[in-house]
Amino acid sequence: MRLTSTSLADRQPIDPEYAFCTASGDDRHTANGGNRSPHLAWSIAPEGTRSFAIVMRDPDVPADGSDAGQEGKVISADAERTDFYHWLAVDLPATTTEVAEGAASDGVTQGGKEPGRSGLGIEGINDFTDFLKGSPREGTYGGYDGPCPPWNDERLHHYHVTVYALDTESLGLSADGDFRGADVVDALEGHVLDQAEIVGTYTTNPDVA
Repeated sequence: MRLTSTSLADRQPIDPEYAFCTASGDDRHTANGGNRSPHLAWSIAPEGTRSFAIVMRDPDVPADGSDAGQEGKVISADAERTDFYHWLAVDLPATTTEVAEGAASDGVTQGGKEPGRSGLGIEGINDFTDFLKGSPREGTYGGYDGPCPPWNDERLHHYHVTVYALDTESLGLSADGDFRGADVVDALEGHVLDQAEIVGTYTTNPDVA
C-alpha cells in the first residue's frame, strides 16, 4: 500500500494546524492548536480488501504523567514511555481511498466529541479522555485530537498515522464507538492484509524543536 497526505510529510514536523496544542511563547507554555484532522489518501490496496482502519498513535508519551506540565519539573528523554492513541477509525468501506482534511476534527472542542458512526465508519475514544480527566476540559474525546506533548518533555514525539487494509467488512467493535486503542489493536489481529503509514514529529518544548 501507499499512503500520502497534503497535510503531513513523513519524518517531518507536524504543523500546529493539526495539533491539539502549540507552544504559546509565554508562561502559559501552550495554547490551542488548530486541531484539524489531516488529509490522507491511499492506493494499491491488496486484492480481497473489505474495509480499512485508521490509527494514529504516539509511542513517546511518558508512562508516568505526574510531572507533565509541572513548573520546575523536567521529563527526561530516557523516561519510560507508553502509547497514546489520538485517532481510531474502523470499518471504513473498501471503496474509500481518501479522507478529507478536517473530516474528523476542525478545532479543539471543549469537553470532547462524541465517538460512534460517522462518514469515516466508526470512530472510537482517544486517550485525551483519560489525560484530561479531572480538568476543566474533562469529557469523552471521540474522533481525532492531535498532538499535545508536555512542554517540559525532553523527547521529540513521533506520531504514527497508519492505514490498515483488512480482510473483513467489520472489526466487530461497538457501533457507538465505545472502544479504545488496545481494543482496536486486538481486533486487527489476523485481519491485516497490508498497511502503510506516515510518521510525523512534534514538540511544544522550544529546547527540543
